[in-house]
Amino acid sequence: MTLSTIPSPPILSFSLGPLTIRFYAIFMLIAIVAAVWVTTVRWKKLGGTFDQIFDTAIVAVPCGIIGARLYHVITTPQLYFGSGGHFADIFKIWNGGLGIWGAVVLGGLGAWAWCRHRHYPMAILADSIAPALLIAQAIGRLGNYFNQELYGSCTDLPWGLTVTSSSYDNLGSCGIHGPFHPTFLYEMIWNLMGAAILIGMTRHIQKRFRAGSTFALYVMWYTLGRTWIEALRIDYAVKVLGLRVNIWVSICVFVAAAVAFVLIQRYSAKTSALAEKLKSVTELEGEVQSGSMTPSDLRNRYKEENAAAHSENKAKREQKRKEYAARRAEYEHAKERVLARKKAEKEAEDKDAATDTETADHEGAETQK
Repeated sequence: MTLSTIPSPPILSFSLGPLTIRFYAIFMLIAIVAAVWVTTVRWKKLGGTFDQIFDTAIVAVPCGIIGARLYHVITTPQLYFGSGGHFADIFKIWNGGLGIWGAVVLGGLGAWAWCRHRHYPMAILADSIAPALLIAQAIGRLGNYFNQELYGSCTDLPWGLTVTSSSYDNLGSCGIHGPFHPTFLYEMIWNLMGAAILIGMTRHIQKRFRAGSTFALYVMWYTLGRTWIEALRIDYAVKVLGLRVNIWVSICVFVAAAVAFVLIQRYSAKTSALAEKLKSVTELEGEVQSGSMTPSDLRNRYKEENAAAHSENKAKREQKRKEYAARRAEYEHAKERVLARKKAEKEAEDKDAATDTETADHEGAETQK
């Protein structure tokens, strides 16, 4: 028997004149502000500024919102297309339905494009934003609470969630009011735990691993939790081989992040090296703001640096090609020597065998005489 429960929120929204303000939207805005703040604190320690993060957020956040909505629509098409769907609901994001992986992919592409344009090191930006994303996701789950969505199956645990009236199928024995597993709460706690771990281990990760590792660890942590939390949910979802599609996505993304973590250690630069690059970019932007350098001069400076970097990379590739050619030639020469030695040994063996045969034949002939 359930001794206590988490009650439904008393209100979903409030009005300011003709405007209806939903708590879901409020928590989304709080999540964005929190993510920008946490990212800025971490970015400044590497030599960046708030303006750099703010400008990046202006590009990345809209891309992320669009990507999150597209992911939700793609993974639950029956809600918006076909005889039972409502196409216009695609644009009603205040009703919920934002998929984190769409936000990460499209928002990440937007951030990458802006970083490439402004010459910011993307790898350390990803590391800076990793725990911020977990905190933002945790805050966003409070919006799901006010929307009375994203809960799980029936439960008799003391923290079971009761709702006004559930529209989900497979409600089980608890009826339309619950109590249900508060999966939004589970994910919120899981995300905050992950954020605390990543923030607490920042120095160790930066010292021990290459730039980009923190973001890969974020992805692995989140997908690990999302897999078991998703299995508890009862809201509508497309299923593949009996499992919700988001479970399969989490498994695949976890594996991809683990592979990426290994590759990062081989191909990515050290955090300290990229931090020096960021400091240089920040100093140049400061000179533009102070008027000691024009934007045109800055662009020319970047072009020169890019040309120099391209020449250096080309020289390194040519050097590696020559080294490979030299090793290959050495290998071929060694192979020829080995083959020549084996051929000589074989000829000697054949000669010895022929001599032995002649000797035997001669001895046989003498015996017959």
